[in-house]
Amino acid sequence: MAEFVLKYADGRGQIHQQVASAASENELRDRYSQQGYLIYSINPRAGALGGSGRKKVNLEKFLIFNQQFVTLIRAGLPILKSLDLLADRLTDPKLGPHIQEVRDQVRNGALLSDAFRQQGVFPRIYATSVLAGEKSGSLTEVLDRYIGYQKVSLAVKKKVMVSLMYPCVLLALVSVLMVYLVTFVVPTFATLYSSMQAKLPAMTVALIAIGTTARAYIVAFVAALAGAIVFFRWWSRRESARGTIDRVKMRIPVVGEIWLKYQVAQLARILATLLTGGIPLVQAMETAADSLGTPLLRGAIDRAGKSVREGQSLSISLKASKMFPGLAIDMIEVGESTGALPTMLNSVAEFFEEDVNTRMTATLSLVEPAIMILMGCFVAFVLISLYLPIFSLADTIH
Repeated sequence: MAEFVLKYADGRGQIHQQVASAASENELRDRYSQQGYLIYSINPRAGALGGSGRKKVNLEKFLIFNQQFVTLIRAGLPILKSLDLLADRLTDPKLGPHIQEVRDQVRNGALLSDAFRQQGVFPRIYATSVLAGEKSGSLTEVLDRYIGYQKVSLAVKKKVMVSLMYPCVLLALVSVLMVYLVTFVVPTFATLYSSMQAKLPAMTVALIAIGTTARAYIVAFVAALAGAIVFFRWWSRRESARGTIDRVKMRIPVVGEIWLKYQVAQLARILATLLTGGIPLVQAMETAADSLGTPLLRGAIDRAGKSVREGQSLSISLKASKMFPGLAIDMIEVGESTGALPTMLNSVAEFFEEDVNTRMTATLSLVEPAIMILMGCFVAFVLISLYLPIFSLADTIH
């Protein structure tokens, strides 16, 4: 018997969440549906079925699979036959076994959406979209929308990573140069000056003290740095730690605003995709909250979802969290009042993605010269400190 986390609503509309045991997700869903409960979600419990312990699949390769899957279905092949053709031809060692498990479960009578959800490695938005396609009879259209969403999302992420690559490489090279100067060049000059027994300027004495100390403890420093990185990675995986990290990100000048707008764009894109696929707003918000990688915004979306369930509009519910930009709230309010919320959410996503790109470009255009200026000042300080005694000795000789 496997354990699942079950989220459902009773006859009075109250939401419950509990852990239940069943042989399969379908058995658990049938059991509670027969009792008159409205099932919101059923997910493998942490540790069960390896759901939460597994790593996520490569989204780019999963996107290629979906493009092939949609092509086969649109050509008239049944879902099971399409899965048969693709499952045995996937070369990705991480994706292939999961698609084979999906195929086997579908062959045994499981719904396609349930089969994908039980793997625990696919995005929840994907399983929810497939469920909407199954209910509406428009699976190919829903998958097309998911593919479009994923293409845009990956393109934005790549653009952000490419923008950050050059400053990160530059910063790494500058750090290596500084370490080399302090731990190798400075101690070499210190040995030279000690043999000359010359009177050194204060800045030279300070630099030599730093260099000799750094050279003596460089191994201990590297070990401590590696230990700190390992500890931070372990600590950052905890839910409470991730919330703390998010709050710190939001307080960083300029960076915090860019990070928040990027998350808002992701949220708007997910909601637009789900709503267009026919998913109800409350369920779409739950799926979007789980799809976001930030606990801070996830909590805000969960609270907003409860307000929407109680009859509040989406714009008012999001405004109450005091986390979302006013422009996003205003645009969502217009979308609700005109009955074009999915279209307006797409507009919100496009606007904030473009804003994030513009702000990152402007910020990085200032960061790169700042790094170069810092490096230049440090190198100038080292050179002046090391060669000033030589010039002084030359003056005394004359």
